[in-house]
Amino acid sequence: MNIARWLYQTALARPDAPAIRLGTEQVADYAAFAGASAALARHLATGQGVGQGDRVAIFCRNSVEYLPVLQAIFWIGAIAVPINSKLHPREAAWIIADAGASAVFTEAGGVFETSGELGIPCPEIALSDPPVAGLLSFGPAAAAPLPAPAAVAGDDVAWLFYTSGTTGRPKGVMLTHGNLAAMATCYALDVDAVLADDHPLYAAPMSHGAGLYHLQFTRAGACHVIPASRGFDPSEIRALAQALGNLVFFAAPTMVKRLIAASGAAGYQGAGIRTIIYGGGPMYAADIDEALALYGPRFVQIYGQGESPMTITVLPRDLVADRSHPQADRRRASVGFAHAAVEVRVVNDAMRDVSAGEVGEIIVSGAPVMKGYWRNEDATAKTLVNGWLRTGDLGTMDADGFVTLTDRSRDVIISGGSNIYPREVEEALLNHADVFEVSVIGVPSAEWGEDVMAFVVLRDGADRSRDDLDAWCRARIASFKKPRHYRFVESLPKNSYGKVLKTSLRDRAATGRDAAP
Repeated sequence: MNIARWLYQTALARPDAPAIRLGTEQVADYAAFAGASAALARHLATGQGVGQGDRVAIFCRNSVEYLPVLQAIFWIGAIAVPINSKLHPREAAWIIADAGASAVFTEAGGVFETSGELGIPCPEIALSDPPVAGLLSFGPAAAAPLPAPAAVAGDDVAWLFYTSGTTGRPKGVMLTHGNLAAMATCYALDVDAVLADDHPLYAAPMSHGAGLYHLQFTRAGACHVIPASRGFDPSEIRALAQALGNLVFFAAPTMVKRLIAASGAAGYQGAGIRTIIYGGGPMYAADIDEALALYGPRFVQIYGQGESPMTITVLPRDLVADRSHPQADRRRASVGFAHAAVEVRVVNDAMRDVSAGEVGEIIVSGAPVMKGYWRNEDATAKTLVNGWLRTGDLGTMDADGFVTLTDRSRDVIISGGSNIYPREVEEALLNHADVFEVSVIGVPSAEWGEDVMAFVVLRDGADRSRDDLDAWCRARIASFKKPRHYRFVESLPKNSYGKVLKTSLRDRAATGRDAAP
């Protein structure tokens, strides 16, 4: 089944339902949304020669045109290659060439004229060019019947998701129409109800998790909201929530932290926000407690990877907010239990289950798990083993099935022969009232193999020394785990969806930048 049939059916059943807003202004109903997608699909097929299975890249910021472009690619059975708009054009060009794309959408054209050769014949299609701009103008739907999307198999690839590439060249994750349908179905079963009067907001990049999540809302006939800023702005989110109501959105933990800080300063307690789904990085206990205290039970946690998009585990809103269960605090610090369509295990190096509470690698199997890596059989064979996706994430599972992440396997610090999990140290430091953000890495040590180094962002007006933080850690965690080095910085380097870039911190540590006095 072609995932574009969800838009097709909604347009037939609810043609007049509001579909897309720019800020508070409606720009399309579902007849116009589907009509624009189908018209652009026809243009791609007849004007650009794009056929079923061909790859079409999207290198654009969030916009009202983004979803129709994505759906147009699905409509003809081609494969969408959404690319993080914050990448350098040379980085995007590498992805386009690796995917063997037949075309790439950009906002105004000319992006790749000065960025070097793409290495393949690949026309750049500007959203602002008259033919495409006209097709995406959301004018009145044509009188002719809406053409049905192309027939495809469930295991045909729909979305080529390129990983962030923090440890080398990014890999193309092949997500099929069936993978996407399973992910969206899991959302409705496990994460949150999907309502026709919802306003899904795209404050995070549509090339990643936020864009993946548009599918279930399209099926329900909800109205997609693109912020006028086209990004994340706490004051804008507050205004949209109060004007529209039933705001639902995905946010990285760092975005939640910024939103709560700004809301607290403004005296805003979340009116108009129905649900915030957070994931993509660790949400520390102190941060979610602060968020719950201000906003109440509006939060759902998910854990996933590009290889199993948004669907490994889930912690529903009632369990995020629960205070009555004997294990409530521990559960809230976990990432929840397995999504409905997957099985999750924690295993040792031999892929055998470890005991409850023992640290091992998290592996997952089920309908949302990727088909494999694009044109990379070696990486696929190493990652998909006997039907199980090896996530590379370390964690524990308790007797009730709740999974708690410790760290990425590559981030574990081994000092004096003992494993130190950065998140444990980060949690301890974040409980200090003057610490706003922190990230912990390992640095080379002639004596111990590795030492713990903490990059610390203090709250405004705070003035703390390493001795203060040393004493704080010594009172809360084993002495061998506490940082031997501190760097006090104004901010932590992050990618466009809020993950702290520990590779960048390692580079800064090696060069001695941001050294504490």
